Amino acid sequence: MIDLYYWTTPNGHKITIALEELGVPYRIRPVNIGKGEQFEPAFLQISPNNRIPAIVDDAPPDGKEPLSIFESGAILTYLAEKTGRLLPTDARGKFEVLQWLFWQVGGLGPMAGQNHHFVQYAPEKIPYAVDRYVRETARLYKVLNTRLADRPYLAGDYSIADIASYPWVVPHQKQGMNLDDFPNVKRWFATIAQRPAVARAYAVAKEIQSHPFDDAAKKILFGHGGAAQNR
Repeated sequence: MIDLYYWTTPNGHKITIALEELGVPYRIRPVNIGKGEQFEPAFLQISPNNRIPAIVDDAPPDGKEPLSIFESGAILTYLAEKTGRLLPTDARGKFEVLQWLFWQVGGLGPMAGQNHHFVQYAPEKIPYAVDRYVRETARLYKVLNTRLADRPYLAGDYSIADIASYPWVVPHQKQGMNLDDFPNVKRWFATIAQRPAVARAYAVAKEIQSHPFDDAAKKILFGHGGAAQNR
């Protein structure tokens, strides 16, 4: 059984999608980031960067004590390797997937996250910041669109690279993106949205009690310990 420390964010959705796709038994351990639960000492023992998601696997492959892992990219890689699915085992295929996984965790996620912050949540609109991150998000969508021009998924077959990127495209309208401008992304996005595991993962999110994103929550998310953010 895997304990998933989770909240209803794009990075959280990555892991519920993967677990549902892989059929791995798991239980949700909600971490309400709007209430500051990500800063509790017990959670920091599992995720020292005070961000969700994180997992604890009580039956790791080495048969030893429970294994905790934080960072969504690391978790996705671990789950894929443990189950032998969604990540090729040959070197070329594996790194085809991993380079696009790292593209997401190092590019699409952080840039779209900054887009969300300055467009949706910043207490004052800073035109330079809004323009900077909306433009960079558009550039990354263009990269994604070009990549998908001659293949159904990022690395050919459906993989953890697609699972990582999809939740960050879900809020495309809030990012100022129109999928009609990126037809290959639009086709890829619609195909993934129809997968039963994706529907189940987002149904899990609806079951989690959301905390109002009020001024207190914003102070916790964007001000605690010096601009800490969870997306």
